[in-house]
Amino acid sequence: MRFFIALVLLVTLLSTSCNFVTSTKTVTVEDKSIDSTKTYDIALVNNTKDPACGMPVTAGISDTAHYNGKVLGFCSTECKVSFKKDPAALIAAAELKK
Repeated sequence: MRFFIALVLLVTLLSTSCNFVTSTKTVTVEDKSIDSTKTYDIALVNNTKDPACGMPVTAGISDTAHYNGKVLGFCSTECKVSFKKDPAALIAAAELKK
């Protein structure tokens, strides 16, 4: 008798779990309280030109890097990556402030 009850419970449990359907939703969350664009004050950097492309930092700084105790501003992350590949060759183009 116990065997029969256990078997019925097992079959019921298995049949119920096989019919269990999970639903998935894709939810897009847009948080307008966070500004994804960073801006940097040109007074905080030690260069007047982007060392990778030569653009004046007064046109806008979107990324920075530290090099030999100096903070350098870059117009884009791509220029920063380019500079990091060979900083010694590009540092002269940065026109460091005195």
